Amino acid sequence: MSIPRIRKVTAQDVVPNRRRGGDIRVLLSPKTVKSTSGFMGELTLEPGEFVSEHRHPYSEEFLYVVRGSVLMRVEGEEVRLGPGDSLMVPINDRHRLENDGAEQAFAVFHLSPLAPRPELGHVDTEPLPNAGEAAPKVG
Repeated sequence: MSIPRIRKVTAQDVVPNRRRGGDIRVLLSPKTVKSTSGFMGELTLEPGEFVSEHRHPYSEEFLYVVRGSVLMRVEGEEVRLGPGDSLMVPINDRHRLENDGAEQAFAVFHLSPLAPRPELGHVDTEPLPNAGEAAPKVG
C-alpha cells in the first residue's frame, strides 16, 4: 500500500503506545507519512503516570507542554514544565517525564534526526511500566 504524498493523521486514529508509560501516539513518522528527518507525536499523562527513563543515541527530543504540569529529569537534573513551556533534550541524554500534579498533562514532542534504523533510536535505562506491550513502529 502506497502512502499519499500529503496525508493528514488524526490522533484518534492512532493506536496509543503505553509500553513506556502514559499514552504516547506517534502521529507523523516514516511509517505514517514517509518522513525522512524525524517524527512527531503527542503524549497524555494522567496524574501519577510517567514515561520511563530512556535516551536517544541519534536524536534530539523537543517537548512542548500544552496543558497540565510535568516534571522532566534530564541527566538527573529536574525541570518543571507547565503550559507554554518547551524543552530540548540533547542527543544521548537520559531523560524521564512524570506527571506529579493533580490534573492530566498533555504535550507534543518531536525527535530529529532519525536513527539509521528504528531499533537503534531508543534505549531504555529503567524498567518499563508496561513491558509486555509491543514496541511502537515509527519506521
